[in-house]
Amino acid sequence: MTVTTEAAIIDRAGLDALIKALIAQGRTVIGPAVRDGAIVLTHITTDGDLPYGWGTELEAGRYRLRHRDDGAAFAHSAGPQSWKNFLHPPRQKLWSAERRPDGSLNMVEARPEQPRYAFLGVRPCDLRAIAIQDRVLTGGRFTDRGYGERRTGALLIAAECTEPGATCFCSSMGTGPAADSGFDLALTEMIDADGHRFVVRVGSDEGASLLTEVPHRPATERAVSAARTAVAEAADRMGRSMPPVSLRDLMGATLDAERWNDVAERCPTCGNCTMVCPTCFCTTTEEVTDLTGDHAERWQRWDSCFDLDFSALHCGPVRSSGRSRYRQWLTHKLGTWYDQFGSSGCVGCGRCIVWCPVGIDITEEAAALDAEARQ
Repeated sequence: MTVTTEAAIIDRAGLDALIKALIAQGRTVIGPAVRDGAIVLTHITTDGDLPYGWGTELEAGRYRLRHRDDGAAFAHSAGPQSWKNFLHPPRQKLWSAERRPDGSLNMVEARPEQPRYAFLGVRPCDLRAIAIQDRVLTGGRFTDRGYGERRTGALLIAAECTEPGATCFCSSMGTGPAADSGFDLALTEMIDADGHRFVVRVGSDEGASLLTEVPHRPATERAVSAARTAVAEAADRMGRSMPPVSLRDLMGATLDAERWNDVAERCPTCGNCTMVCPTCFCTTTEEVTDLTGDHAERWQRWDSCFDLDFSALHCGPVRSSGRSRYRQWLTHKLGTWYDQFGSSGCVGCGRCIVWCPVGIDITEEAAALDAEARQ
């Protein structure tokens, strides 16, 4: 990479021009927008689609939109979706088969043309989540070709966090609130006496080329320092934190802890945490046929380790209790993920806390396990 571009400033018109430039490149631009009482990730065509003036109020098992007086576009926390929804879709067809008149089968692999995505507003924790899924789905012996094709063509525009939510804990996981790598462009939104603007940093040659197509001006040292300070201060305002211990060692040392019984009494094993998690990757396959039996399709869809059938063998499910299924999820996410992929599977986004219908808090559970281990 030969990036040498200094930081720049764009205003709202420049942000709109950025979106238009991406569309002119033939990209499908995905960004945050207000839909159905939440800030979701969806197809956008103009900066007017962005959630200007909207923020979020988050707590365990609670998500609410709130109006903001400052008109900020990226002053909200993670919503119910992550970029996984686009790179690793919830459901996709793998192949179809037709029975010919002579009884033979004609099988056709599903190879749809993949969109060239541009993701606008990627939080630093989600940048890390994408990097983790890259390693899981394309970094080993067995790769997900569809994921690889979608990921290769994707351009990532980060939005650094200056206002973390009550359930955010990325700072304690080392995944935010600053964007340190993995982006093509990184935006830091600033609203003060100098106006509403975005400090832009370049992370790739492709990002540098894109910036030349957008009206911008060089960022002053004062503007860059102010943006850096705003992000650094956000790290001190995290609503949650993980205990400052080796989570991998903690998970391995507490497999028989009494705390697992406590959480099992509350956990409905619905799998919401795995569906909203930006790194969970498990899938299953299912065959669908028509009434004649002459046409069949195989589909891949997301699965969850909370599903009773997830570990089913000929003699029944291996993990039949809620205790065992919750323990499997948490110990894998925070512990054995290191053994498989060299890092934690948690990026501190807090989605699992917000979208748990009974408000189970992963940071609280880790802290409780740590406290029990110290007794």
